[in-house]
Amino acid sequence: MVKQEYHYALGRRKSSTARVRLVPGTGKIIVNAKPVEDYFAGSKTLNSKIVEPFILLDLFNKYDATIVVSGGGHSSQSEAIRLAISKALVLVNNDFKSTLKRSDLLSRDSRDKERKKFGLKGARKQRQFTKR
Repeated sequence: MVKQEYHYALGRRKSSTARVRLVPGTGKIIVNAKPVEDYFAGSKTLNSKIVEPFILLDLFNKYDATIVVSGGGHSSQSEAIRLAISKALVLVNNDFKSTLKRSDLLSRDSRDKERKKFGLKGARKQRQFTKR
């Protein structure tokens, strides 16, 4: 059996973590053992967000991606996948780095949910003030 060369990268967003394996192929994207269209329930915006690095570099239908994603909601998962795919494409060819960086696809969005504080209803929401 011939071992196939692949490129691995990790992407995170909010509480989502995506692990991507890129293999030269025909453009199949598998997310948690399901086709990407089934996993994201046919959402065109989330699907387009995932394939954005491939389209930007004219590599659509050139690589197969096997993705394992966990945590968070669909939106943050798709952004974590996009970051991981971008990182993996830089490992494929370092010349892609400048193009992806200009399109802001290589930066991690580190914003996270703020924790609830003691004595408050949420992170910042307080009880309504009563004057009398």
